[in-house]
Amino acid sequence: MKTRLFLAVTAFGGSMMAANQANAQDAVVVEEEQVIVTDVKCKTHYYTDRSDNWFLQLGAGINSPFFEDKTEASTKHELTPAYNLGVGKWFSPYLGVRLDFQYSEMKWRNDGKNKAKYVNANLDLMWDMCNSLGGVNASRPVSVLPFVGIGGTYAFDFDAKGTNIYGKGDKLKTNSWTLPVSAGIQVRFRLCRYVDFFLEGRAQFYGDNFNLCAYGDPVDINITALGGFNINFGGRDYKAYNPCNDLAYISSLNDQVNALRGDLATTAAALAVAESQLPCPEAQVVEVDCPEVEAAPMLTTVRFSINSAVISDQEMVNVFNVAEYLKANPGINVMIQGYADKDTGTAAYNKSLSEKRAKAVFNALTKTYGIDANRLAIDGEGSAVQPYSTNNWNRIVIFAPQQ
Repeated sequence: MKTRLFLAVTAFGGSMMAANQANAQDAVVVEEEQVIVTDVKCKTHYYTDRSDNWFLQLGAGINSPFFEDKTEASTKHELTPAYNLGVGKWFSPYLGVRLDFQYSEMKWRNDGKNKAKYVNANLDLMWDMCNSLGGVNASRPVSVLPFVGIGGTYAFDFDAKGTNIYGKGDKLKTNSWTLPVSAGIQVRFRLCRYVDFFLEGRAQFYGDNFNLCAYGDPVDINITALGGFNINFGGRDYKAYNPCNDLAYISSLNDQVNALRGDLATTAAALAVAESQLPCPEAQVVEVDCPEVEAAPMLTTVRFSINSAVISDQEMVNVFNVAEYLKANPGINVMIQGYADKDTGTAAYNKSLSEKRAKAVFNALTKTYGIDANRLAIDGEGSAVQPYSTNNWNRIVIFAPQQ
């Protein structure tokens, strides 16, 4: 087709002369600034969703008190049944909390006269020693879990023989409220992803008046040994993230920034040379035949965070560039292709996630930047196709001309 190209021949000559006079002007220096990440530690971090890694504990075992009373010579440590219920959550592969309830009867006299019943609740901080020292492994067959806790105990139905703590009206008390501290250890045996068998021992430490008898040693101790089952809601799996996986992407962004700085400096230098020649001489008009020029291909992509279809502020600039490209090339229609990385999620979930990513870009182009929806099509490739060999790069939307 024929187009009019205005070639400022004489101005071009003047520009060439100005270029020869560059010694009389300041040189243009482009300084590249590169963001260098030096404080990132390549350590894998683990996290869990709010609804995952909860557990319910059911157990039973034995209880043995270590008390003294007024007739210490007759004291013994008789075993009685104990029952346990607990609920807790692991916030990381290393630490969790548990609210634990116990019920038992205590007996500490040969003649069976000194006895009582108790219920207590303990808030325990649990530590997965094996994950901390041996590396995170959700399928480890045996785990050792030390714990410490604080709680409250209500003891009742005391046999008054052997007690010496008085309440109102100078009557011997038959119940007590105490705040023990405790420590123990649990050994967990993995049966499957959702069920563990456990063995646990706990020592609770009370003041000397726990059994309503202030006598002998200043601390009363109650020992329980339990066995039972943990039911793990959502299993014991954790999501992992290593910041070093994104260093290559950060480096590519640095390269893009430096390239744009270089283009900007070159344009500014050319503009300064042109302005120095004003006013321009009259240009000659030359008619030339120009071949059809195809629009340059789009190389812009939009990246997403793991398990997300939300366009970040940093990536929105790429959507803007695509919108400007489409406005400048009204004859081009675009296919918006969404992808997901294959290492996270099922194939069906990734398919849905990639479609959501493509739809998010579609909405931004049409609603934010006014691109006609008829010029766009979307396709969710899921994780069946991986455009890049680096897995983390495949959380992406790619643009392709429609055929």
